[in-house]
Amino acid sequence: MVYRTQLKVRFGDIDHAGIVYYPRFFHFFHVTFEEFFEEVVGITYDRLLNEDRIGFPAVTVSSEFLKPLTYGDVLEVAMEARQVGNTSVTFAYVLYLAGTPEVRARSEQTLVCVDMESFRPTSIPGRCRDAFESILAPVSEAP
Repeated sequence: MVYRTQLKVRFGDIDHAGIVYYPRFFHFFHVTFEEFFEEVVGITYDRLLNEDRIGFPAVTVSSEFLKPLTYGDVLEVAMEARQVGNTSVTFAYVLYLAGTPEVRARSEQTLVCVDMESFRPTSIPGRCRDAFESILAPVSEAP
């Protein structure tokens, strides 16, 4: 299974050149991660952080920016898990121009499950693990 969501490029996402400023791609990937939590895990990410006191900070990120995006573009972001460990998970993201097979960016990110009190690694909770494993597969190249 691939998790997919759509996002829109907003005015605040673009730079003086009229294209999406590259750090905003990381924002798009994280928004996809948060949407996944609400829709698939069944808990909002803010609730996980603030009530369950569990977080998933990134420890490794590798990305490719292939084609620019502009104000008003509608994006489709595909997210799959590449590896689920005891305390870490690696996600692959592919960002498309919605309605096309045109890949605009890719990213692979390893996140570590941490206890928000100690900020030390902790085992991935069962409901999170189950959700991550439900999207465990290589990311496909087309929406």
